[in-house]
Amino acid sequence: MYVCICHGVTDQDIRNAAEAGCASVTELTMRTGLGSGCGTCSEMAGEILAESRAKPFPLPVFAVAA
Repeated sequence: MYVCICHGVTDQDIRNAAEAGCASVTELTMRTGLGSGCGTCSEMAGEILAESRAKPFPLPVFAVAA
């Protein structure tokens, strides 16, 4: 889904940026241009970014030595 129509940024673009270490909407704007046009997408983008960064980091399960 397109989140920023002005710059063609999708929700997947935001998730990819979060995965790459993007931590704020300001940084997302610098990376993608999102929010630098009309700005109406910033709130939704922040929610998607926060949701993406809140996912638990999967840790490998170690076998217990018997």
